[in-house]
Amino acid sequence: MMKRSVKQQLNAKLNEMNMNLANNYKDLAHDALKELDQMVEDLKQSGDLKEKDYQKMHQMVDGYKVKLSDYHH
Repeated sequence: MMKRSVKQQLNAKLNEMNMNLANNYKDLAHDALKELDQMVEDLKQSGDLKEKDYQKMHQMVDGYKVKLSDYHH
């Protein structure tokens, strides 16, 4: 289970990306996805994100990457 602070960080970035998607802000959605991906990697490197949680988040990020691959102007 993730630490509360880690979960809040990830949820905040995920919410930002979802709001940008819902509002059709394509560039901001792509930027938020990149930031989320980097955040997941950084938290894994620092040891704040355990392997099980990392795999789950990485899979979610990959799913969004596929979804956003055709999401452009």
